[in-house]
Amino acid sequence: MVKFLVALDLWIRKILTVFCMLMLFMMVAFTVYTVIMRYVFLNPPVWGDLLTVLSNIWFVFIALALTVREKEQIALNLIYTRLPTPAAFAIQQLWTGITCALGIVIFIYGLEVVSKMGGKYWEMWHFAWENGSLVFKPNYMPKKYAVMILPIAGILVSLGALVAIIEDTVHFKQGRFVVSDDIDIMDGGGE
Repeated sequence: MVKFLVALDLWIRKILTVFCMLMLFMMVAFTVYTVIMRYVFLNPPVWGDLLTVLSNIWFVFIALALTVREKEQIALNLIYTRLPTPAAFAIQQLWTGITCALGIVIFIYGLEVVSKMGGKYWEMWHFAWENGSLVFKPNYMPKKYAVMILPIAGILVSLGALVAIIEDTVHFKQGRFVVSDDIDIMDGGGE
């Protein structure tokens, strides 16, 4: 069971990484296309800037979930390394727990935002599920599609934080807990 969960965790992290790479590529591609169309052909697409912004928003929220799981979010690693290991562990777990709670808040209020979001993007086409089939809609994508990232990111942040808490707890109990691998301190610290 543990091997399955570790494999699932790795698989999800790879998917999120590929998704972030795709969003970053799309941001650059939409920007380049829009700039070329605007300044070379004098005919910019009406959707270019919007898709760049939406790609950026989705990229940032998914990257947040990924950084929480990878334990790369903003932290006071230098201070942690100067504390005794049990104190550093407790503070890091508290920080990760707060991040988990923040993910739950983003999820709950994200669902509320999605359910109450009105309006449509007149310049965007979209697909919709109607009468048991996928239908192409040429205009007026609902704005709630753009903010659906909030509950998705909220649940991913919470799950990533929970997995990080469990992983750190297991390592701490086994005596293998390391606050940060990327801090190099001349005179030691931690113990």
